[in-house]
Amino acid sequence: MSTLISVANMSKSYKDKKVVNDVSLSISSGQILGLVGPNGAGKTTCLQAILGLTDFTGNVDVLGFNPKTQRETMLNEVAYIADVAVLPKWIKVEQALTYMAGVHPNFNIDKAKEFLAKTNIDGKSKIKTLSKGMVTQVHLALILAIDAKVLILDEPTLGLDILTRRQFYTHLLEDFYNEDKCIIITTHQIEEIEHILTDVAFIQEGKIVLADTTENVKERFKLVSVSQENVEQAHTLKPLFSNSLMGLTSMLFDNKTKEELQTLGKINSPSLADIFVGVMTKETC
Repeated sequence: MSTLISVANMSKSYKDKKVVNDVSLSISSGQILGLVGPNGAGKTTCLQAILGLTDFTGNVDVLGFNPKTQRETMLNEVAYIADVAVLPKWIKVEQALTYMAGVHPNFNIDKAKEFLAKTNIDGKSKIKTLSKGMVTQVHLALILAIDAKVLILDEPTLGLDILTRRQFYTHLLEDFYNEDKCIIITTHQIEEIEHILTDVAFIQEGKIVLADTTENVKERFKLVSVSQENVEQAHTLKPLFSNSLMGLTSMLFDNKTKEELQTLGKINSPSLADIFVGVMTKETC
């Protein structure tokens, strides 16, 4: 794997507030990284810095380019979808494809048409006549038809229904992803993308609080269904969080062995959503 994006000690402040605080990340070919955090955690600002859309301190390298000084050249190899898919409402779908073919050197109009052929979107339709989900599909067709090595997605399915969201990620894997490329996805709904992520980074108040492969993260944390008679003992092992429901207590533990936990109750594999909640709250039990 080759490193496609390198971020070292990146920070960004607005007046007296530091919204990105000393962030360092490395993303290689073949990786799908989920940058996950609550609203206002700094996710979008991180992406804007990587894309050269905002100033920052620190160092960022994208495919060998400096986004501050080489943004125009860099964007020939980088594709981006923001949290709101904005296209001119007056333009027809087929006109949008023709326009992209004229302005972007790496845009493949045949690939875009092939993608749209899988949908029920008429090329002669104007954007203003399409639903939000359809506009997102058009936007996705325009982006995925670019021969880019890096794809950055900022809350790409915000406001879409569950079927459209699933179709979006299916198309993403089938029509863009391969081992020579990388994808960064920001979201605060990690349960929706957990199945496609190779790596995850949790961000809180501008700081990366956890970053690793999804495999390593799931091995590190353990979710235990604690028997009622063992709850007091379990608290001595300092779980990240505990939740009691209908007489059953679930606790999330960090860096505990199975031998330490097996007498407490049934050990389960936590979801990334469980781990995210635990890392973000960190109860002192």
